[in-house]
Amino acid sequence: MSIDEKTAARVAKLARIKVEDDQLHALAQEFSNILGFIEQLNEVDVEGIEPMTSVTPQKLYRRVDEVTDGDQQEKVLKNAPDAREGFFAVPKVVE
Repeated sequence: MSIDEKTAARVAKLARIKVEDDQLHALAQEFSNILGFIEQLNEVDVEGIEPMTSVTPQKLYRRVDEVTDGDQQEKVLKNAPDAREGFFAVPKVVE
């Protein structure tokens, strides 16, 4: 896939990256090279390959998702500079 300078300029704008006009050709070429590499990865046969979480074999241990240390609202709110009605109170920042 080939990226033109107009598309490269749009991507740079969306990414909020300032790119000078004389550098757009090189950026477009770099984007094209990246997309070419991705297209090569799509050609790899991964049939029967299990997804990995790491390059070293590891087993992920799962635990039951349950609350074991809750009901400490008073302790937590003691650290707040301003707490009202069981919540942190913060100053209004939007008019």
